[in-house]
Amino acid sequence: MRNFCEMKRGMQQVTPTFILLLFFTIAATAQTTSNPPLITVSGEAAVKVTPDEVVFRLEVENVDKDLIAAKNLNDERVKAVLALARSYQIDSQDIRTDYISIQPKYDFEDDDKKRTFAGYEVSKTVVIVLKDFSRFDSLLSDVIKLGVTRVSDVTFRTSQIRKHKDQARALAIKAAREKALAIAQEIGQTIGKAYSIQEEGAVNRFDGRNATTVISGSYSDSESSIAPGQISVTARVVASFELK
Repeated sequence: MRNFCEMKRGMQQVTPTFILLLFFTIAATAQTTSNPPLITVSGEAAVKVTPDEVVFRLEVENVDKDLIAAKNLNDERVKAVLALARSYQIDSQDIRTDYISIQPKYDFEDDDKKRTFAGYEVSKTVVIVLKDFSRFDSLLSDVIKLGVTRVSDVTFRTSQIRKHKDQARALAIKAAREKALAIAQEIGQTIGKAYSIQEEGAVNRFDGRNATTVISGSYSDSESSIAPGQISVTARVVASFELK
C-alpha cells in the first residue's frame, strides 16, 4: 500500500511543462530519423578505347565410337594448337583450355524418328589472347589448318579495363548529378548532397570483367583483313540526391 501511494505521489509531481518537453523531444527525434525528400535518377557514360588485345575462342571436336580413341585424337589436336600459340611467342598465361565436354552423339534418320549411335563426341575449348594485331590473319589461318572445328568467338578488348571503367563511372556519376539538378530546376528547386549511389554494371561476356565491349571496327583494304576500331567501356549508376 505504501509503494502504491509513493508511485501516485510521483505521478502527481510530473508537471505539464515536462510533458510538453517530452512531446517535442519525441517529435524532433522522429523528424530527424525520417528520410529527407529525394530525387532519384540514373546516369550513364561510355569511354571509347582502342583495343590492344584480341581473344580467340576455338573449339576442337572429335567423334569416334571408341571413347579412348576420340579423347586421344582430341588431345593431340589441342596440344598442336597450344604448341602453335607458343610458337607465336604468346605468353603462357594468355593460353588456356576453357571447356571440356564428353557426350554420346547420334545420327537421326526418317524425320528424326530413328537414331543411330555415331560415337562419342569429345570437345575442348582453347582460349588464346593475341596482343600483336599484325599476326591476326596468320594465327587464324594456322589454327584452322591444325583441325580446329570452330572459331566460336573473336573479341577485341583492352588490357586497361579497370582504368577505363573508373573513368566511365566518374562520368556516369557526373551525368546523374547534372540530370538531377536539371529536373529539380524545372520545378523551382535544387539538390543537396548525395543520399545514395549504386552502380549497375554489365558483365563482360568473356572474362567476367565489369564492362560492356562493343566492336566498332570494320574490314579494310590494308594488308591485314581486320580493323578493330574502338570499343566502348560503359558504366551506369543510380543516384539519389536530397531535394531542396
